[in-house]
Amino acid sequence: MRCSTPCARSHSICHVRHTSAVAEWELFRDLPEPELHRILAVARRRRFERREVVFHRGDPADTLHLVSAGRFAVRVTTRLGDTATIAVHGPGEAFGELALVDPGAPRSTTVAALEYGETFAVHRDAFVRLRSQHPSVDAVLVQVLGTRLRRASELLVEALYVSAETRVLRRVHELAELYGGDTVPLTQDDVAGLAGTSRATVNRVLRAEVSRGTLELQRGRILVRDRAAIARRATPRI
Repeated sequence: MRCSTPCARSHSICHVRHTSAVAEWELFRDLPEPELHRILAVARRRRFERREVVFHRGDPADTLHLVSAGRFAVRVTTRLGDTATIAVHGPGEAFGELALVDPGAPRSTTVAALEYGETFAVHRDAFVRLRSQHPSVDAVLVQVLGTRLRRASELLVEALYVSAETRVLRRVHELAELYGGDTVPLTQDDVAGLAGTSRATVNRVLRAEVSRGTLELQRGRILVRDRAAIARRATPRI
């Protein structure tokens, strides 16, 4: 794989470093190393600045992005013209996978970097050529689609049987896990979109947590003070 900037060491060492990093992702935990090498060999490293758009809704869908650094927000525009965040992807995750299975279809969402980020971008044409030579690399696509389907099923069950209040707490806990710390640099509007509820509901739930001392609200971010307590209330029996 060619990096977008020259590697300070040899190409082989640079390639091994990238392969090692991706091999640690949960997404590829069962993927044989040869298939991983082949995917990275046709991938292009992309870098994005904070708030830079990766692609817009309606753009041609031609590339799968494997996230290696940073977080990326997936957004849609509602019928009322509001922008809603419906997913946030971090290292070890992927987005844009439909580009590999539905040729010619436009992007259904807009994806933008929430901070400086990097992806391994796999163009559909390169993946098709790779599949013709090594059909076993389909395991990558199966992993990505399986992960997405499992997540969609979980969210459907939530929407039908879990209260909005609990969904808000689950998203806050998941975001804290995603960011790997106590600070979630997202707005209440972002959390509302992720939880499938209104901003008013998010504000009410979060302020209740503030009164319990489990979190603190700041402009454009949420500080989680007691992640364990939030996790307990976010996992009631369905």
